[in-house]
Amino acid sequence: MIRFFNEDVDYKLPQKLAAKKWLTAQAKAEGHDMGDLNYVFCSDEYLLQVNREHLDHDYYTDIITFDNREFADDPIEGDIFISVDRVADNAAQLGVSPEQEMRRVLAHGLLHLCGYGDKAPDDEKLMRSKEDEWIAAFL
Repeated sequence: MIRFFNEDVDYKLPQKLAAKKWLTAQAKAEGHDMGDLNYVFCSDEYLLQVNREHLDHDYYTDIITFDNREFADDPIEGDIFISVDRVADNAAQLGVSPEQEMRRVLAHGLLHLCGYGDKAPDDEKLMRSKEDEWIAAFL
């Protein structure tokens, strides 16, 4: 089950039900069943604190994904924190709508839980390709 929460921001995800169906279908297409997945929308400052406390990183980011599964083949379980400030800023810089950029970030976090990385150049290229593929499949 996918749930959406707000931490320190007042954010309403457009087309929430469609997004849940889309994300569940995309995970299924990748061969994964959906367990409990929580998306937490928050501010830059909130996510910076999460980044500092849990990852020892001292910089802003748009997303942090925590995999809560015991085993990799368990149904997807995780917490994905998204800075709505960063998403809005990235959308403006990239010249895309905030809704499209939010979909990219929603997909990005779930792709990590499906086993995709983005640290190596080839992995990042594949991640971007998968994000584009998923965005094109939005219901």
